[in-house]
Amino acid sequence: MNRLLTLVVLMAVCGFTLSARAEDVLTGDTRLACEATLCLSSGTRPSECSPSLSRYFGIRKKWWSDTIKARFNFLQLCPVAGETPEMKSLTKAISQGAGRCDAAGLNMLLKVVSWEDDDYYISNKMPSYCAAYNNHEYTDLATPVYVGEPEKGGFWTEAENYKEALAKYKEIQRRRAQQGIWH
Repeated sequence: MNRLLTLVVLMAVCGFTLSARAEDVLTGDTRLACEATLCLSSGTRPSECSPSLSRYFGIRKKWWSDTIKARFNFLQLCPVAGETPEMKSLTKAISQGAGRCDAAGLNMLLKVVSWEDDDYYISNKMPSYCAAYNNHEYTDLATPVYVGEPEKGGFWTEAENYKEALAKYKEIQRRRAQQGIWH
């Protein structure tokens, strides 16, 4: 939580005020960009994040690289987004990793198809953009963990679910061994 507190303090020091005066309150996409930056830097997302996250994830282009660029440009609307090297790297990390670096996203993105036996496995190699996002000094995110071995049905799970996921994996492996199935 210290990381997120540092981000909030930095945004306040750099001009993002929470003043009640009408002329000091950010509005429109500028406000949503700042809120999205804060919300996507935290592992907990209160209901107040819904409008900014809807706006952020609603940005979709034909090509994925264009979507990332457009989302990055949206986050740049926040006045403090370019104030420091850390804020610049945060908005880049968010635009590349948010929505893709949780366990569900990794399990989908890291499927590797085996053309030989018409099957797939899930890679245990986390993309560098996910490491940059999950481990950024201004984020407070739980990094997903990999359970098992790729060629034996391994998968990503959220850190808080690791014990249950490992028990499930071991049970599946035990059943496969009893049946003589070695994935």
